[in-house]
Amino acid sequence: MENSRDARFNAVATRLGHSFDGEIRVGGHYAPVVRHGAELYISGQVPRVDQTVVVTGRVGTDVTLLQAQTAAQICVMRGLALLRQTLGSLDQIERVLRMTVYVQCSQDFTQLSEVADGASDILHEILGEAGVHTRTSVGVFQLPKNASVELDLVAAAKTTAG
Repeated sequence: MENSRDARFNAVATRLGHSFDGEIRVGGHYAPVVRHGAELYISGQVPRVDQTVVVTGRVGTDVTLLQAQTAAQICVMRGLALLRQTLGSLDQIERVLRMTVYVQCSQDFTQLSEVADGASDILHEILGEAGVHTRTSVGVFQLPKNASVELDLVAAAKTTAG
């Protein structure tokens, strides 16, 4: 069990210094996760820990690349926490299909893919090859709560036990 995806998730959470076990609140009339058959759609996640968005501001002026990568890591951990809550275990994920990463950035910041790498690396670390996904990274003018990064995910659940 120590090499399970859930154990790897817990190890990453410890390394990041945050718990992702609490409730992930919704601030409107939408669902944090929608399941349609084997596909699971995860709503946009910002780098919120408890009630605080921990990385805010514009990447390239207020926020460094390293801080933005950490923000992306926190975002994807929130997404994985929602998948774990929904499926009971990250071992029930067949594959992450798609991730879109939005970076609130300065006009001349072009390292959007490098920001997204922070999240992609976590998916691969925890899920192995099942974490390899298609991806788009986009620079935007503003994000909710002044978050530096927001991302959403599409994943597929295993259709049979095992």
